[in-house]
Order: sequence, then C-alpha cells, then structure tokens
Amino acid sequence: MSQREVQDIMQAFPQLQELEMLLHEIERQFSGEEYALEHLAEKFSSFQKERMQEEESFHFLIKAAVELTTQEAPKWEMIAARLRMLSFSKELEKTMKACEITSFYEKVVFLTEQGLYGAYILEHYTKEELDEFEGFLDSERNYLFTYSGLELLLSRYIIRTGKGVPMESPQEMFLGIAMHLAMKETEDRKRWVWKFYDMLSSLKVTMATPTLANARKPRHQLSSCFIDTVPDSLNGIYRSIDNFAKVSKFGGGMGMYFGKVRASGSSICGFEGAAGGVIRWIRLANDTAVAVDQLGVRQGAVAVYLDVWHRDLPEFLNLRTNNGDDRMKAHDVFPAVCYPDYFWEQARDNIEGDWYLMCPHEILTVKGYALEDCFGEEWREKYLDCVQDERIRKRVIPIKDIIRLIIKSAVETGTPFTFNRDHVNRANPNGHKGIIYCSNLCTEIAQNMRGIEEVEERIETVNGETIVVTVTKPGEFVVCNLASLSLGHLNVEDEAEITNRVVRALDNVIDLNFFPVPYAKVNNEAYRPIGLGVSGYHHMLAKHGIAWESEKHLEFAEQVFARIHYAAIAASSRLAKEKGSYAYFEGSDWQTGVYFEKRGLVDGKWEKLREQVKEQGLRNGYLLAAAPTSSTSIISGTTAGLDPIMNRYFLEEKKNGLMPRVAPDLSFETYWFYKNAHYIDQRWSVRACGVRQRHIDQAQSMNLYITNEYTFRKVLDLYLLAWEEGVKTIYYIRSKSLEVEECESCSS
Repeated sequence: MSQREVQDIMQAFPQLQELEMLLHEIERQFSGEEYALEHLAEKFSSFQKERMQEEESFHFLIKAAVELTTQEAPKWEMIAARLRMLSFSKELEKTMKACEITSFYEKVVFLTEQGLYGAYILEHYTKEELDEFEGFLDSERNYLFTYSGLELLLSRYIIRTGKGVPMESPQEMFLGIAMHLAMKETEDRKRWVWKFYDMLSSLKVTMATPTLANARKPRHQLSSCFIDTVPDSLNGIYRSIDNFAKVSKFGGGMGMYFGKVRASGSSICGFEGAAGGVIRWIRLANDTAVAVDQLGVRQGAVAVYLDVWHRDLPEFLNLRTNNGDDRMKAHDVFPAVCYPDYFWEQARDNIEGDWYLMCPHEILTVKGYALEDCFGEEWREKYLDCVQDERIRKRVIPIKDIIRLIIKSAVETGTPFTFNRDHVNRANPNGHKGIIYCSNLCTEIAQNMRGIEEVEERIETVNGETIVVTVTKPGEFVVCNLASLSLGHLNVEDEAEITNRVVRALDNVIDLNFFPVPYAKVNNEAYRPIGLGVSGYHHMLAKHGIAWESEKHLEFAEQVFARIHYAAIAASSRLAKEKGSYAYFEGSDWQTGVYFEKRGLVDGKWEKLREQVKEQGLRNGYLLAAAPTSSTSIISGTTAGLDPIMNRYFLEEKKNGLMPRVAPDLSFETYWFYKNAHYIDQRWSVRACGVRQRHIDQAQSMNLYITNEYTFRKVLDLYLLAWEEGVKTIYYIRSKSLEVEECESCSS
C-alpha cells in the first residue's frame, strides 16, 4: 500500500487531518490484501460526484467500507465503524462548540438544565468528582464497536435533543449509566463508578434496554419485564389493563396471566351464559398495546398466558392465525400456554385419549378451590377430581387435536410460547411464599405471583375537598431487572469478578428505579429480584472451537453456567452480609439449603456455599434469567442470547442503507462452528437448555428453529424432549419461512 490511495481519498476531505491519521491507523491494524485501502479508494470513487459537500462525501466513504464487508473480509465492518465514529465525533464536537461546553461537568450541567439529564446526578456528585470521572473516558474503546452496533447505539441510546441533535458520546453514555448505578454507594463510590463503566464500555456486560436508554435521564424506568395476575372481576381486569398501559408508557414489556378469568358461557352473578370469556379481554389488551407505545419508539408488547385446561383454549390458540372470525383475533399480543406435567404425559402415552377443558370460575364455585393455585401431584389429583364431577361443564377434545392446534399456531405465527408450570414451581426457591402462574413477554422470568385485591372504595374529605379513595392489597406484581454477560468477550474460565460487579449493579437498580406502578415497587423491594443472563453463547462456542451438535457443547455449557451460577450466588450472599437479605429469605430454599439439594449441588465447594448462604443470607430472592438480548447483543458485537446464528453473513436493508451482519470473530478457524440455526438438529438445543437449566433459578429465553421438513410428530417430539429434559419455557418456534417480532424490552 502506497501513500497514493490515502491521498486519493483525502482529496475529498482537504481539511480533515483526523481522517488521514485514521486511514494510516487502519492500514497498520488491518493487515491482509483484502483490507488494502486501495479497495476503499476504488469503491469510494465509484460513489463520488462533482461538488459534493464534505458531509455527503463522508457518508459515501462509510458506505464504501460497509459494502466491502463480506464473509471473506468481515473486518470491513470494524473499519466502517471507525469511520462512522469519526464522522459522529466531528458532529458532536461542532455541537459542543456551539453550546460552549468544554468539559464533562459542563455538559452534565447543560443537559440537566435542558431536562435531558436527571437532576439527581448533580445532587449526588460534586464538580470535583465529575472532573475526576472524565478521566475514566477511554476513546480507544470506541474501536470495539461493529458498524451495526455503533449505528444502533447512536440512533437509539445516546442522548439527543428534541430535534435529534446528539449531545453525548458512546463513552459518555456508559459513564452516565455507571454514575447512576453507583449513585448511592456509600463506600468507595469512585471505584464502583469505574468498575461499572469498565464492564459496560469494554462490552463485556450489557444492561437491559430500559437501563441503557433511561439511566441518567429524568424518567429513569430501568426494568424490562413486568408480570401481572389478571383477577376474575371487572375492576380487576381493567386495573390490569391500566397497569399494562403504564408499564408500556415507560418502555416495559408485560406478561399477563388470564388463567383466573372465567370462560365464555360461564355465569355472572347467577346469570348462566353471561360471561364473554377471556378473548374479549385479551382483545382489550391488544388494543392497549397498539394505543400505548413504548417511549414513543415502538408498539407496546404483551404476552398473554392461559392454562392448557381452560375452556377457552381453542379460541385462544387461534388468536394470531389468519383464518376464522376476525372478531375473535388479537394479532398484536403474544399467546402463551401453561402446561402441567400431566398434559405432556398424556401426549406421550395416550395421544388418542381425551383432554378436558373447564372454567376456573366454575371449579372455584363447585369445588371451593382454584385449580390453578396448585401444581404437581396435587394439581393432578384435583384435575381428575374435577373431570369426574358432573356439576362442572367440560369441553372434551382429543389430546391430538389440542396438540395439532398448538403446533399449527406455532408454525404459522411462532406462538404460543411454552410454560411448563410444574418444572417452574418445583424449582421455585421461594415456594414458601407463593406460586408462579406464568412468565413474562420473553419467557425468562419465573417469580411468585399474586393478583391485586381491591379492599374498598370510600369517600373522604381532605382539606375541605371531597375525594374518593380506592384501597387495594398490592399482591405480587412481578418486575425484573436484567443484564447479560457477553460470553464471547469474556474469559469464561473465570467470570467471578465481572459477575460480582453485575450483581451489585443490578441490586442497585432496585433502589434507584422509577416504577411505573406502585405495585411493582412493593414486590421489587420485597424479593429484590434480578435476572443475570448471557449473550454471545454461540460466539463463545465458536471461539472455543466447539460444534453446537456435540457432547462437548453440553459438557462446556455445564462448566460455564456452573461457574456463573456459583459466582452469582456468592456475590448476592456477600451483598446480604453488607446490606441485609431480601424480606422473605427465612424459610426459602436458599435458607434451608433445599435449593442446592434439588439441583444435586452437594459437593465440596457447593456445600461450602450453601453454608455461607445460610449464615450470611442472600440479597436477591431470584438471581438468574437468560433473556433474548436482541438489540443489546448487536451493540456489543456478539450473538443474541442463547441462540445459534441465523446466518454467518447477510446484508440487512435499513432506512439509512445496507447494514452488514457478520458472525462475530468470523474467520477460517471459526467459520465451520457457525452453523445456521435452521440446519441444526434442534434436539441438541433442547438438551443444552436442559443442562443450563440446572444452573438458572428462573428460566431461559430459548427458541426452536424448524424447516418445512418438520412433521407434526417431529415438532411434538421436541416439546416432549424439552419437558423430559426439565426445560421450563420455550420462546418462539421459528419456522424458516416465518419472521417473528423481537422483544426490545428484554434486550439485555
């Protein structure tokens, strides 16, 4: 490479010395003929036109680097990112000059005055501290971004004015988040600001989308996932819809359990056949999702859960399909079905037999108990008792027809999601305080649930004014706080230190959060739940030369997740020693040690940890949950969640132009370990999920990938294998011809 190619490019940018320096740096760092700058110069020249402005020329220079990105030359996306970062830096520099901002402290003051930064930052930190924190900023870490990751971060996460003018750099964004997360640290706060900044800016850890987007801002709703139990009453149903609207307004996704709502044709106040059933109410949730978007960015998102024995199940399974009565459709919700062990046993052993669908309200009226309030053997006994009771009306449908409806919907729409309620509840470390009815929007959360109860409405006089007061019992309104370890960027032989940082950061989120509904605050402070997950799972396997379809994969997954599991519990126990345990620790499986026994974790180090937890306590009632991490994995330049890749390389068309998507660290060595998800034998994915589940106290967002060759029987066998392997939940069934919507709220 000669100086000539650099000069050819620089002719369009005579005043931009920073570009010339960057080009020489690129030349030094990216060796190989495929990355010679002559390719960039040639491509750029094909876009050039006479009298182009510098800004337009830079756009085409970046475009040239983007379009040079291929499977054979994947690092062009890193070069494109560097060029994009320089372009953005010049734009930001111009804005800062216009605003007369010369330091990080001045920027924070300015943004606070403009209502773009929360006033709490300046209330908690001095000018001297902010000046010191500015020294943490490491611009070299901008080079870690891929082009698609940087573009996503710049377009969606950094602070901009109402007119779209950028006001902070990526590194300032990470520092702002770190300051927020460390704000209430009482000892060595500076060290924790650095540690949080370091883990975020190195892309080794990603916080959930709401945390990335809202931390440091006035409206600091930091949580991703909420779950509500919908009561069987008019006031209760509308309260749940109202809660969903408020959650959506502040960027959260929702899971709603409708299993307590009476079925169509049931009685109301003694009037037979008056009830309209769950579909009408689900349609109301559907309309709310459309009407109340998430922070003005995307449509609201809600998963609706129903038990497989509920009498409205057939209509429920057709919610998103394209045939049938449109008045019974809800195309904007995500249906999910809750299965007991007994259903899968019958599907395996007695598929020609009948299944009985009943109304929960009728069962409660006739039998005096709520069937959905129990699980395991108790549930089986009560279900069979209800089947025999002639006073309870039943819809009798062959099991194979139920399964056919489930699979038809799954292949056509990607849903219903799967919730194996007996697996979930048997493994619940807080079973002494309640039951888990369902999961969240992305199927990774599993926490105790209880509906909100209205106590009374009364009229009072306050300061001479007449007011109406509604008194409610808060129930257990689930909220979870998420983050993910980027396994592809970590030394997975030793995750203890980084895990300790993340657990502390997530625990701080609980105390720093703005809650869209007060019920969430009550429950969050009682259980102090967090959801530490992972991204970059396939990235990690490829880097270690491990094939997805191999026993080595299962062995490696066991080792990695055992270490994360151990480190997370140890970190939470240390926090408990420092700050106290969560409110319901006494009597929990954590406290009794049953948690470890259930999972067969009884050898030397685990026994020692069990005693440590018993003695010191545990800060967080729930610890681990593997979310899908769709958008945040793009930012960190790794593979999404626990999923295999869809393609080693493809170009995605965006409104700003083509966006290259390249498997991370793609090379001759890793190429053959990046097998397309749809060509992987899904039994290996299910078995791996079962292996990991032992080390995850909540659940995993796990997708199944199928092709047109999958028969009814093959799909059923995957469901059965998942159940047999102890898998708690299944997210989407991704048919090769089907595109499904990603959950942005849980992207961590």
